[in-house]
Amino acid sequence: MFGSNRARKTAAVLTATAAAAATALLGAPSAAAAPQPIVGGTTTTTTAYPFVMQITDASQNQFCGGTLVSATKVITAAHCMVGETTGSVRVVGGRTYLNGTNGTVSKVSKIWINPDYTDATNGDDVAVLTLSTSMPYTTASYVSSSDTSVYAAGTTARILGWGTTSENGSSSNQLRTATVPIVADSGCQSSYGSEFVQTDMVCAGYTSGGVDTCQGDSGGPLLIGGVLAGITSWGNGCAEAGYPGVYSRLTTFSSLVTAQVNS
Repeated sequence: MFGSNRARKTAAVLTATAAAAATALLGAPSAAAAPQPIVGGTTTTTTAYPFVMQITDASQNQFCGGTLVSATKVITAAHCMVGETTGSVRVVGGRTYLNGTNGTVSKVSKIWINPDYTDATNGDDVAVLTLSTSMPYTTASYVSSSDTSVYAAGTTARILGWGTTSENGSSSNQLRTATVPIVADSGCQSSYGSEFVQTDMVCAGYTSGGVDTCQGDSGGPLLIGGVLAGITSWGNGCAEAGYPGVYSRLTTFSSLVTAQVNS
């Protein structure tokens, strides 16, 4: 099996699987590593991107990202939520720094995981959280099922998150962002073979590598034209040449997500 998902990993998992990360998909374990950010990016703020949410454990240790699409609804990755309960998760908005105390912290009243989800490399990697407390921040628009043309090869996309700045590497306390080009489906197929599910996934990154999402960025946004078009899902390592990041193709799941957002 290719690649690793980009959710949290325990320190023990990081140590034991640094060499194996390129070949084994790692499920989200029950304990979070020190939260760590995007490879090859620059720092930014939640003022610039108010809809980017931290997803944390009950002690506010960040392990995934999410995107606020209404005052009480957050889109994230299914693999971030496997094994979680409404009591084990918090969503934090308006907090640029992981060690900050500002912003809004909400409990989660409902976790919806795509019922077809089994594993990130099989696709269907989308979840929606319903918040107990409304977030007072600007929300993101997201693609409709008919917006498939947004994924044209070469289109510039923006990624955001608090994940590692290198594969299994050092952490950053501040939200980071980078831009990456959308990769043609044929190119993604060449990289990942049958692991690339064209209906469910889209790839973004440079042939030479160097810029990518990484561990801790899972569930965060892939924005195209300022609109949420993808969800950080998995990849072969982080920022490796020839292996772009893989994101959930949100057009495929837009109707499912909308039903949850409106529920």
